[in-house]
Amino acid sequence: MKTKTVHIGNRVIGGGNPILIQSMTNTRTEDVKATVEQIHRLEQAGCEIIRCTIPTMEAAAVIGEIKKQISIPFVADIHFDYKMAIAAIENGADKIRINPGNIGGRGKVAAVVHAAKERNIPIRVGVNSGSLEKEQIEKYGGVTAQGLVESALDKVKMIEDIGYDNLVISIKSSDVLMCIKAHEILAKETNYPLHVGITESGTVFSGNVKSGVGLGIILYQGIGDTIRVSLTGDPVEEIKSAKLILRSLGLRKSGIEVVSCPTCGRTKIDLIGLANQVEQMVADIPLDIKVAVMGCAVNGPGEAKEADIGIAGGIGEGLLIKKGEIIKKVPEEQLLSVLREELLHWG
Repeated sequence: MKTKTVHIGNRVIGGGNPILIQSMTNTRTEDVKATVEQIHRLEQAGCEIIRCTIPTMEAAAVIGEIKKQISIPFVADIHFDYKMAIAAIENGADKIRINPGNIGGRGKVAAVVHAAKERNIPIRVGVNSGSLEKEQIEKYGGVTAQGLVESALDKVKMIEDIGYDNLVISIKSSDVLMCIKAHEILAKETNYPLHVGITESGTVFSGNVKSGVGLGIILYQGIGDTIRVSLTGDPVEEIKSAKLILRSLGLRKSGIEVVSCPTCGRTKIDLIGLANQVEQMVADIPLDIKVAVMGCAVNGPGEAKEADIGIAGGIGEGLLIKKGEIIKKVPEEQLLSVLREELLHWG
């Protein structure tokens, strides 16, 4: 669904532009060295927008120093204190994230909006199911998708009435079905770009499952302009997961896609270990192809015919396969190195 465009630093979301991937640092923002190092790791993994918490004036004061050392837009995450939002804007944040409901009243929201308007900095209006106002909870008999949407649109109208519309909206819930329904409703009622994610989704394992289901269904409907996969773990894992979700939906083409067969009684090699090694090995190879890792030399070539290149393991030896055709046999211990050599000289 085509939304209005919003510029975030040197990036653009909405208006049919590619869906951008973002994450959030988990360092102390005041620790410039640690924060920049983590952002560099995230940039290398494919992060396109970074958000950092700004809980203190000290954190706000170092935004400019952090920005000098990174190449992606910096979003300041603000909770409760409107002064932090203003300080973040004054120190060069490319975008701020606030929940107008916990900033402290219309007057304080207006102060933030005026500061953002002076510099034309976009505001992400964020509403979470855990912070839904009492009014919506009482009106709908609990936390509901409709209540989330109503809360978000109320905040948007408040900012519009103050005279500003450079906005991005996010409505998040840890309840996957509620989150899906809320986005379906919201997409019909606004043309602002949407930041999509399943909040508090859990560990790398459970969070990936919930995010894959929720984001997959939302994005498949054409809803969403930027995404974050929220995981309890290394933020780099969020980027890996987001890229895979987008690629699985045909929304992102860059990078090698690794496919591998499930293990069975015919598997004669350490397929699990090999598949993980291949996935790590190809992470830095900028090709838009599919690589198959198969555990059976009997059925492997046929099952891998839809991949551009693949390997299949046998007893003590393996096969190099291209488009389902066996190219050569190699000793098992050389499978990985032979595959990498082929990829480095691809095309």
